[in-house]
Amino acid sequence: MRMLVTGGAGFIGSAVSRRIIETTSHELLVYDKLTYAGNLDSLAPIAGDPRYAFRRADICDRDAVAAAFAEFRPDVVMHLAAESHVDRSIDGPGAFIETNVVGTFTLLAAALDYWRGLDVESAAGFRFLHISTDEVFGALGLEGLFREDTPYAPNSPYSASKAGSDHLARAWRETYGLPTIITNCSNNYGPYHFPEKLIPLTILNALEEKPLPVYGRGENVRDWLFVEDHAEALLTVARAGVVGQSYNVGGRSEIRNIEVVQAICDSLDELRPRARGSYRELITFVQDRPGHDLRYAIDCSKIERELGWRAKESFASGLAKTVRWYLDNEAWWKAIRSGKYRGERLGCVA
Repeated sequence: MRMLVTGGAGFIGSAVSRRIIETTSHELLVYDKLTYAGNLDSLAPIAGDPRYAFRRADICDRDAVAAAFAEFRPDVVMHLAAESHVDRSIDGPGAFIETNVVGTFTLLAAALDYWRGLDVESAAGFRFLHISTDEVFGALGLEGLFREDTPYAPNSPYSASKAGSDHLARAWRETYGLPTIITNCSNNYGPYHFPEKLIPLTILNALEEKPLPVYGRGENVRDWLFVEDHAEALLTVARAGVVGQSYNVGGRSEIRNIEVVQAICDSLDELRPRARGSYRELITFVQDRPGHDLRYAIDCSKIERELGWRAKESFASGLAKTVRWYLDNEAWWKAIRSGKYRGERLGCVA
């Protein structure tokens, strides 16, 4: 197949792109604007492969999107291009509406024009896979799980923008027949993760002997998914997912934020001990962010049951691989810490 991956230089997108080239015979076009979170270094392992191509462009640019469809002629679109950080959405929601809502509309409109021009066989095989988040469902209490039929109740500008893009993908199938599929994933972590998110930020702040900020008392719960497991899930959905369906993708790894930070500290204590004391001594509780959802947890039994996918990594095994990767790849993250992002607090506006 020919696969077009938007946002393919980002965290999840680059994991999907590497897996496509490394584990399949498919041809790949990565379409990415290369904003602050896009990094061609994350695609370096596959950059020399003749089945890989890269195009720097914005999903909001209708002409650029149409040209990519016309020239590459994809069989599958995996739409991952998005503004994705809740704290940044609090500081500047406009960019999230522009990229996540307007950009998704632009991409769907171009995909529809392209799909309508295909022959019958190609049109029947075409798929538009829209990748989204569990945050569109809002917050859970101490019990329960997000299911595919959980009502949407987004609480941040980020999750609201992703909810809007999900609804657009569904509407383009219902109204125009475009063969779309939606996935909603839990919190991803792993190698090549931009260091504004909790796990990489904690690892790098610890290595630099900086405070390890934990919102509130660290009681917020997330369901963690190793990014390589997620990449495999997306390939599974692209291959076997049913048009018009949505699939929740989770790692069955619920854990409180404070426990995540403590586990990172313990791993670093073992792998790269401080001169004195434990990394846990750097943990600093800070004022909670506005609208911080208490708990997310995914019921991923549908994709497990219907498509045969299941996460391979536990949180412990995935975290160990992640910490080791950051220790072994200082050149990748130091380039970011030196300029793009230095670990400053974002999303403080109440």
